[in-house]
Amino acid sequence: MPDNTVLVLVGSLRAASVNRQLAELAVESAPAGTTFELFDRLGELPFYNEDIDNDVVPEPVAALRAAAARAGGALVVTPEYNGSIPGVLKNAIDWLSRPWGNGALNDKPLVVIGAALGRYGGRWAHDETRKSFGIAGPRVVEDLTLSIPTGTLDGKHPRENAEVVEGLNGVIGKLVSEIG
Repeated sequence: MPDNTVLVLVGSLRAASVNRQLAELAVESAPAGTTFELFDRLGELPFYNEDIDNDVVPEPVAALRAAAARAGGALVVTPEYNGSIPGVLKNAIDWLSRPWGNGALNDKPLVVIGAALGRYGGRWAHDETRKSFGIAGPRVVEDLTLSIPTGTLDGKHPRENAEVVEGLNGVIGKLVSEIG
């Protein structure tokens, strides 16, 4: 039975990514009784290929699926690349959607947030990510979102922006309340 563990996925592989900073801030801000587990191995996943999705999947895939199975929900933190989902995140969605209809995040609450250049803060990518995950099986919490234009951070860490911290804490609290 899943507990109050939240799987955290980051759609950017860059070490200094604002989205990674947001994910780390979420991990640090987890309410008492809840663990936010950052899965930091999306770059190790092979491209989804049904020929290798069998009883012995590659180890990074098995680790991702096990982390998702342990979780009661998921927080996805992603930038926007060329108006859409980063490839590494889409690949993770494909691996997590299998076996079809019985993926490790099936029916679990999932929220998508993040930051990106431009005045919309990655909303197109967030919408596409919610759509893809919604088809893949999790219960996407549509009314929970946080899209941050990176310019509003003035090059500072998200924890230094009270409005971002407040928004993130609101998302975290509502996501945790959806786990049950």
